[in-house]
Amino acid sequence: MGLFDAFRDVGVLAWLREGRQSRRLILLIVFIALLLDNMLLTVVVPIIPSYLYTVDDEAAAAVRNHSISSNSPSGTFQTIVSLYDNSTRLTNLSPQVGTPTVTPALTPTPTPTPNTSNCRKADDQLLNENVKVGLLFASKATVQLITNPFIGPLTNRIGYQIPMFAGFCIMFLSTIMFAFSSSYALLFVARSLQGVGSSCSSVAGMGMLASVYTDDEERGNAIGIALGGLAMGVLVGPPFGSVMYEFVGKAAPFLILAVLAVLDGALQLFVLQPSKVEPESQKGTSLITLMKDPYILIAAGSICFANMAIAMLEPALPIWMMETMCARKWQLGVAFLPASISYLIGTNIFAVLANKMGRWLCSLIGMLLVGVSILCLNLSVHDVVFVLGMVDSSMMPIMGYLVDLRHVSVYGSVYAIADVAFCMGFAFGPSAGGAIARSIGFPWLMTIIGVVDILFAPLCFFLRNPPANEEKMVRH
Repeated sequence: MGLFDAFRDVGVLAWLREGRQSRRLILLIVFIALLLDNMLLTVVVPIIPSYLYTVDDEAAAAVRNHSISSNSPSGTFQTIVSLYDNSTRLTNLSPQVGTPTVTPALTPTPTPTPNTSNCRKADDQLLNENVKVGLLFASKATVQLITNPFIGPLTNRIGYQIPMFAGFCIMFLSTIMFAFSSSYALLFVARSLQGVGSSCSSVAGMGMLASVYTDDEERGNAIGIALGGLAMGVLVGPPFGSVMYEFVGKAAPFLILAVLAVLDGALQLFVLQPSKVEPESQKGTSLITLMKDPYILIAAGSICFANMAIAMLEPALPIWMMETMCARKWQLGVAFLPASISYLIGTNIFAVLANKMGRWLCSLIGMLLVGVSILCLNLSVHDVVFVLGMVDSSMMPIMGYLVDLRHVSVYGSVYAIADVAFCMGFAFGPSAGGAIARSIGFPWLMTIIGVVDILFAPLCFFLRNPPANEEKMVRH
């Protein structure tokens, strides 16, 4: 009781009890959840392509060794070397008369070994890694895409706290699986499981922020800060993962993330009290009705196509660097660092600026610049994701605004749609991107998505002044 009394005296428990009414503390919890979720999302980007290539290369070398040792006929050898007496006898040779027999210095046939050099040759095996890695990366977004339509309405019935905590538990399990899995199948399961946890965390987190920040400008700023957590996760994940993988091992970055996830879970447990069911006070608009709203679809499309560009880079860029630049393991993640910094800056700047210049205009310009950056600069990733920050920081608040304007102000389902759009970009991007990069090349892959973004951008004009629902207009 002495320790309990000490905590009570300093007001820690009271502070935790009041946390549910503190908007800043809730914002902090969502920020940390998105940070850790996206660190796990991106920490695998530099690790998995190199790790799978090494595993497949070792397996291929073992098969070649076995094939050579079992299938090579003895008649193909011109010289037989004894390992016992170091004497050598020559066969199928006609020694000249009067010439002393000289044992030639023989160079044994090199045994195929795994490719341990930094330079990866552009063979079929490396090209096939594009498809395998793309499907693995896309599995998370695909599962999240399937899960989101269930999580959104669920938050309307039981509140945001329980799904948020469930997301932490599932993410922790996925992190542990990544640390100790050594086969493609288990890594695929771990990545897919992460999709369920991400769906819970992102939908519940964004819905929670929209419900506690009712003012449109404050909500935009809060969501911009939360997206800053996402950006920091994207920023730290690749270089952290690649450096740890190079110098410590594959399991190390995931174990550190697991420890951080436990701390976040403890904070959620004390502050959000996820054992309590707290349904919304009013019944929200159905998911189907929201999906039929053309303005919500335009906002969702902007999120999808803008994020598809960077999603296609995830599996293709590390393998392209392995093939053309002889990049080391740690360099595969550091290559994403400028892009992540750009996204972090973009989300924070335009979270405030977009409200002043018009979120529809900010998103329209962002979509155009994403497409132009890809078409003109191809591999200037940091330019792409800087303007990607313009789109995300504009469209996420617009989703909540459209619900307030045209539907019932319950936000779980609309942010499930926003997350579905985000996931569609990250599901189609890596899966199709890997196959397209293999077929027509990486530059053409980026050109295609650039054209799509430019063609979609003018639709953002319709978000300039969307009409309000008639019932909403009568109430106001």
